[in-house]
Amino acid sequence: MPIAALPFILAIGSGGVIGLVLGLVGGGGSILAVPLLVYVVGVPSAHVAIGTAAIAVALNAGFSLAAHARLGTVKWRCALVFAAAGILGSLLGAEIGKAIDGQRLLALFGLVMVAVGLSMLRPSSRPANESVRLTRASARHLLPRLVGLGFGVGLLAGFFGIGGGFLIVPALMLATGMALPNAIGTSLVAVTAFGLATAGSYATAGYIDWRLALLVIAGGVVGSIAGTRLNSVLAPKKHLLTRMFGGGVIAVGGTIVVRGLPHLVGAGAS
Repeated sequence: MPIAALPFILAIGSGGVIGLVLGLVGGGGSILAVPLLVYVVGVPSAHVAIGTAAIAVALNAGFSLAAHARLGTVKWRCALVFAAAGILGSLLGAEIGKAIDGQRLLALFGLVMVAVGLSMLRPSSRPANESVRLTRASARHLLPRLVGLGFGVGLLAGFFGIGGGFLIVPALMLATGMALPNAIGTSLVAVTAFGLATAGSYATAGYIDWRLALLVIAGGVVGSIAGTRLNSVLAPKKHLLTRMFGGGVIAVGGTIVVRGLPHLVGAGAS
């Protein structure tokens, strides 16, 4: 294999992994994308990796969203309210995040991921509401939760330069009580919206490698198809999928924390 071809193959392969995760669990593609671009593809700048990942994940999430929509798992009204509030938060968070060292951002988000993953492993105290809908009758209690959590998750997503799927899924479940398969499909609306908002902010600062983004997107299309099909197979096993989801969050978050520990220690000593 020619050496010159290796970065292209690595970029497409990384996109396949991102798309697979997005299709399977509705999130995690972006937080995996940045380490893949930095440590596998070899992007030298963390901020360029973040910006490139944002646009690639947004478009790959949009592709996965189309597949989940055909399966009927998307709660559109809840998704649109959550995403609209989150876009405002992500734009504010992106402006703050661009001023902070990229490796430190990843390490801090790794801590958040571990906390979220641990919460997902705890057994739910209430049954999932698969028929939940945002209507005039339910808006009184659903709307404040969707807006508040949407803005908060969007703020974190923009700050860390990621789509935020690992936070969006549990946030949607907390806000509405919807079942995990519905939260996964619904989350992709917000992942797409947050990713595009964050990518737009990073693009204005010149932090996107457009050729690399196209390769990652191409690989992500194939991965998304496989992930979405696997998600439909695992949907009846909701408890297994929840544990897989939480375990994956903890594993990725712990790895990122370990890699970024020198930056966190350095921040505390400075």
